[in-house]
Amino acid sequence: MHPNPAFRQAPKASSVAFARERGFGILAVCGEDGPLMSHIPFLLSEDGQLAEFHLVRSNPIARLMHSPLKARLAVQGPQSYVSPDWYGVEEQVPTWNYVAVHLIGQVRLQPQDDMRALLDRQSAYFETRLLPKPEWVADKMTPEVLERMMRQIVPCALRVDEIAGTWKLGQNKPDEVRLRAADHLGLAGQGQETEMLANLMRDPPV
Repeated sequence: MHPNPAFRQAPKASSVAFARERGFGILAVCGEDGPLMSHIPFLLSEDGQLAEFHLVRSNPIARLMHSPLKARLAVQGPQSYVSPDWYGVEEQVPTWNYVAVHLIGQVRLQPQDDMRALLDRQSAYFETRLLPKPEWVADKMTPEVLERMMRQIVPCALRVDEIAGTWKLGQNKPDEVRLRAADHLGLAGQGQETEMLANLMRDPPV
């Protein structure tokens, strides 16, 4: 997370909406032998105060949740190398532009009886992105197989105390310089994520 205040001016609502839309991040906690991380899909409430997810019961992080645990959920957005040639001015250096939002708070296990409802809400949220594909629902599985699967995972919730967003989009450059770099980045043909980053550089959230 870049410390430059120019990259931390996005409204909280923008960071919350970004994290909700991405729905996937890296959960990090401190274990006895060092940091532990797990890549997880999650659901974030509209106000950004609660992130819900599940872990495999054997996950080392799940084993630490016998009491509330300090945690950080890092959500990575579009990112790309930016060539100094693209600025059109002298004395520039290479950099990397990106968007990242960290959700910081305490994570804890939820009652196991909540697992089915969480599974249904998670699958419904992500299945809607695949419309008009018919929605997958857990009831398509046989009850015995579904029950066996749910015994292997545990529901978790992160109570979010702080949201830290970094939108490093060249805001420390003059507008015409930033826009010139965005146009070059958009033409570089590196994929949808790069095009998304170029659009954000053209219109950073304020």
